[in-house]
Amino acid sequence: MGLTELFILAVGLSMDAFAVSICKGLSLGRTSLKHSLIAGAYFGGFQALMPLIGYVLGIRFQAAIQSIDHWIAFVLLCIIGINMIKEAKEQEDCSADMDVKTMLTLAVATSIDALAVGVTFAFLNVDIVPAVTFIGCTTFVLSGIGIKVGSIFGLKYRSKAEIFGGIVLILMGFKILLEHLGILP
Repeated sequence: MGLTELFILAVGLSMDAFAVSICKGLSLGRTSLKHSLIAGAYFGGFQALMPLIGYVLGIRFQAAIQSIDHWIAFVLLCIIGINMIKEAKEQEDCSADMDVKTMLTLAVATSIDALAVGVTFAFLNVDIVPAVTFIGCTTFVLSGIGIKVGSIFGLKYRSKAEIFGGIVLILMGFKILLEHLGILP
């Protein structure tokens, strides 16, 4: 997986966190750098941690399912993408709370899809440390921006961000499948 593909995947994965950050920014009204840093740290940290956990789990099963790993990656990414698109249509209430319990819950909820992507990383033999670092940093930055965007523009971009992220993940799944089937170089 090249840097461009990793960047596209990182942006796609971070769209849930970005959308929640927009919601948080909206509920906070007036925001500060502290709010952006808190959101970035929680969401970026968990977006880096979850694929690492998924990778470790996936490595354990890699040899047993190597012949169908591209299908597993395709199915997982498509399911995650479709769920993100479905969730984009749901309206969520978002509180202004940024306490540990609230942020931890949101960080875990928005990074579950990254766990499944980590499993696919094991099948694709991705260099995991740079990959999860890149995903975490991308999510950190986009979450911080999301707080500010939310305080300025509100819910206008929330659903569009989730739809975009879902489409990106589905397209990545198709790309992986087509490469393994020899249709794409």
